[in-house]
Amino acid sequence: MGAWDAWIGRSETREDRVNPGLVARWCATLDRAMPDDGTAPQGLHWCLAVPEAPTAMLGPDGHPRRDQSPESFLPPIPLPRRMWASSALRFHAALPIDAPIERTSRVAAITEKQGGSGALVFVDIAHETRHGETLLVSETQSVVYRAAAPAGSPPVPAPPGSQTFDAAAWTQVRTLDPAPPLLFRYSALTFNSHRIHYDLPYATAEEGYRGLVVHGPLTASLLLDLARRHCGDNRLATFRFRGTSPAIAGEPLHLALREDAGALVLGAFAVDGRQVMDAVAQI
Repeated sequence: MGAWDAWIGRSETREDRVNPGLVARWCATLDRAMPDDGTAPQGLHWCLAVPEAPTAMLGPDGHPRRDQSPESFLPPIPLPRRMWASSALRFHAALPIDAPIERTSRVAAITEKQGGSGALVFVDIAHETRHGETLLVSETQSVVYRAAAPAGSPPVPAPPGSQTFDAAAWTQVRTLDPAPPLLFRYSALTFNSHRIHYDLPYATAEEGYRGLVVHGPLTASLLLDLARRHCGDNRLATFRFRGTSPAIAGEPLHLALREDAGALVLGAFAVDGRQVMDAVAQI
């Protein structure tokens, strides 16, 4: 028996609407035009049915506080650092603009591990987003909780080295600067108040990062947009991504894509070639 087994199977359901204004703000944040077919871009579901905890109920890191009560969807794991580690998505149908949706989330698994940086706890959450009886998006999201960095640890990630990103292996590359205004807008879109994305003293002094951290799902959204530029809107059937290293705000980020045996292989890389995220999609 694991310490958190009582949370496995716990579920919650939230309702929302694919508001046209939300779609417009998403497109403005990603510097793209509005779709003209009445559907929302892939990835916008991350802005829907988000937790709406009152400000007074936020914890020290900006996330909603968790406790032992039946109302606490996620377990109160006593590890202070939390990151979105990975997701596996299946796009069943496009999100219709101005339509109501319902998202059901269920704690699918909780796994305790020991990593090089200390204790780790992975929580896998299965999400289903529907419009009426139509399943739109199914996703298994993995969240990792980590111990605090030991005192005196060097900031992560390490400063960029002398190497450079090699674009030769990729057929399409887009380079951008994920500046703090981009992070701020994405936090607003997703109602995400995790302080590592906007509070520089907290991110550096409390969690040990070298700067503000680019959201994992923001990097994933940028890769989805790169795929959209390559093959068009709402063309992906599946998308899997895994964060491999933090991306830091204000530092160039290379988004790369190539086709391989019928799949799209995607990656995000720091200026020195350090991989930030790997991903694969099926059209």
